[in-house]
Parts: sequence; structure tokens; C-alpha cells
Amino acid sequence: MKVYCHYCRSVFNNCYILGTDLPEADAKAKAPPRHAIIIDPGEMNLRLLKYIEDNDYTLKGIFITHDHPANIGGLETIMRIYNTEIYAINPAIKEYRITLLRDGDKVSVGAFKVEVILIPGHSADSAVFKIDRLLFTGDTLSAGLIGSTASSYAAATQVSALQSKILSLPGDYTVLPGRGPPTTLKAERRFNWGITSFEEDQKKRRRTFKIDL
Repeated sequence: MKVYCHYCRSVFNNCYILGTDLPEADAKAKAPPRHAIIIDPGEMNLRLLKYIEDNDYTLKGIFITHDHPANIGGLETIMRIYNTEIYAINPAIKEYRITLLRDGDKVSVGAFKVEVILIPGHSADSAVFKIDRLLFTGDTLSAGLIGSTASSYAAATQVSALQSKILSLPGDYTVLPGRGPPTTLKAERRFNWGITSFEEDQKKRRRTFKIDL
């Protein structure tokens, strides 16, 4: 499996293409088709199109971590070219027919097996996609940070879900976020400032409201 990261400068977002490796086949044997999926196409341009075509990929699906403009800006162009399936938690993304995902789903799309982990908070439909030892986290988890939220309740919901569903995963994973550089789950367990600062703030709140009777 190959991972290609494209930084969408127009929306400041990472778009990922996962593709199957070129098989080491006998010269006389016919090579099997090469599959690819796209995660969070914030834009679609000639560079991305050239990468797909040069690698002779058959695009099997588009996965959306959450329905924000920076994650779906390239959908219209992609669908005009490839007309493939769109997978998301949100059932209503523009005018497209969506293959609906739910928390805990395990779906096979082409050569890829994708596990869906719902992490609400940054948005109601925020999901992490686990593929092999890779975590595509959208805006919920990045190097040292967590997703922005609109309320303290949403922040608490997000941190709780990250702790119980992501940070608790056994072993290490490569984290590929929607924004910023890649990181590892091991590093985020130890050093994520967003989670640490939230926990410290919660402790201060509990001390503030403690009443001695």
C-alpha cells in the first residue's frame, strides 16, 4: 500500500490517496488492477489527476472524515471524472448519493479494509478511518492538537471519544491528520497539548466548584 499526501493550498488541508503497490508479477502474467481511494479531497487539480492516471489506479471510493468545505471542495471535479462512491457519516453532502457509514463499521472497498471510528466534537459527523496501521484523523487529532469545538460540552465529548476509542488502541499507529504533519499515536498519547490542557482545565473547574460541607 502506498500513501500519497497532497497539501491543498487553496483550503490549507491534507488530501490523501491510498493506492495498491505494483505487484511483482511474472512478465508474462497479467497484473491485477490497481486500486485507490481518496480521503478528504479539499481540491482536485492536475497534480492529483496525473498521480492517479500515471499509476494506472482504478478509483474505488472517496472517504470524507467530516463535511466541512476544506474536506469536500474537490468532490464536484472528481465525480465528473470518475463518478465513484462517496463514503461518509453525513448522509447529505451537497447533492451526492452517499454510502452511509456508522460508528464501528468495517467496510471493504476495493483492496482496502476500512474501520470507521466516530469522534464527534469538532463536528457531529467527524470520523477517523483506520486502515491497517494508519489512522486518518481529519481535524479531530493532529500533532499536538485536537479539533476546535463550539462549546465545552463538544470539547468534552471529543476528548472522551479520543481517549476511549483512539488513544486506547493497542500498539502504535501512524496518524495522518487533515492539517499539519504526520505523527504517531505513541507521541500523541504522551505529548498532545490539546488533550493535556483540556484535562488540566477540567481539574481546575472541579477544584473551583468543590464545596466543603
